[in-house]
Amino acid sequence: MLKRILLAGLTVLAGCGHPTGVMTPVALTAKTPKTSQVEMLVATTRQQSGDPATLFNGERSPKPYLTDIAISIPPKRAAGTVQWPERLPPNPATDFAVTRVEQLETRTEGRAWFKQHLVDGHALVFVHGFNNTYEDSVFRLAQIVHDSGMKATPVLFTWPSRARLTAYEYDKESTNYSRTALEQALRILAQDPSVKDITILAHSMGTWLAMESLRQMGIRDGHVNPKIRDVILASPDIDIQVFAKQFVEMGTPHPKFTIFVSQDDRALAVSSLITGKVSRLGAIDPSKEPYRSRLEEAGITAIDLTKVDTGDKLNHGKFAESPEIVQLIGQRLMTGQPLTDSNITLGEGVAAVVGGTVQTVGKVAGTAVAAPLAIAEHPPVAAKPVKVEDTLHSDPQSEPLTQ
Repeated sequence: MLKRILLAGLTVLAGCGHPTGVMTPVALTAKTPKTSQVEMLVATTRQQSGDPATLFNGERSPKPYLTDIAISIPPKRAAGTVQWPERLPPNPATDFAVTRVEQLETRTEGRAWFKQHLVDGHALVFVHGFNNTYEDSVFRLAQIVHDSGMKATPVLFTWPSRARLTAYEYDKESTNYSRTALEQALRILAQDPSVKDITILAHSMGTWLAMESLRQMGIRDGHVNPKIRDVILASPDIDIQVFAKQFVEMGTPHPKFTIFVSQDDRALAVSSLITGKVSRLGAIDPSKEPYRSRLEEAGITAIDLTKVDTGDKLNHGKFAESPEIVQLIGQRLMTGQPLTDSNITLGEGVAAVVGGTVQTVGKVAGTAVAAPLAIAEHPPVAAKPVKVEDTLHSDPQSEPLTQ
């Protein structure tokens, strides 16, 4: 009963949504104002919908699919926003609009596409979160690529989400269903000699999928492929102890990890209650013990976005909706630049834990302060800090429970 009340509260907070069925390509004409174009390769384990307006639904497919997609972005819009059309077909002058859809039938075609769209040998693989349709994830990645100014070839991995708040368990199982397909996609990218490095950007429940795929790769090979240089986890919906176990079992050396956290994340607060009041990685205060020392030990950078206000009622998509944060991803984290100099402006009071030290990366020094949560009149119970020392120090080659 409590779960239903909480999900109902999130439904109200999330709003009324947007038009669906926007994947049918529209033509740009001579009268269309000059727009920006984002081209991406989309890999999915979703089932084909049979409708060109949606392409893929939220059910699971045993066969992965590759699609070449181009998105037109209107010239006048606020950074951090996706301009969904008010009516169909979209108007490229004011709306995000699909301008090309082409199904690729083989890996060879996929490699050829990547070679044609190569940007300095850098690849970005984006894994979306819970409650996303196929078109949600396509438009979100287009917005991130455009607003961040990143110099990389974008690849979207979209898994079978039913895009309903009541389908949390189904979506979680869909990430497990898709982890080998993501691992294989990463391997194929890494095997391409033209690819110098790969950055993984995962959000919410998609961080679980990313971590599981990297863990599988580490178990098979003893370590993650060295071309996977950076892993960015935004609002990670992962049990803290489970994350520590995944991190250890992917072997060494590790990619460079950055996590975006926010203690006022309402979606993660509900996830914590659904999963038995277990602390989620994306809701910790990284400046407090024991997290601060454990992050230092693991070499993980944590950026606290609690004080960042993007207008997101759930406070769950700040990484993409804040112009400063999305530019940080594209201009610094993906290029390996440090977060400790004076050239970063992220807004008031944003703090990062780098090497165990709280570094100011905003205009005002100080540790972010958690805001009180109120979800459907049932505030979450504050979770006790979780000890992860034993997990971090466990033997990654430990014997399995069964032979």
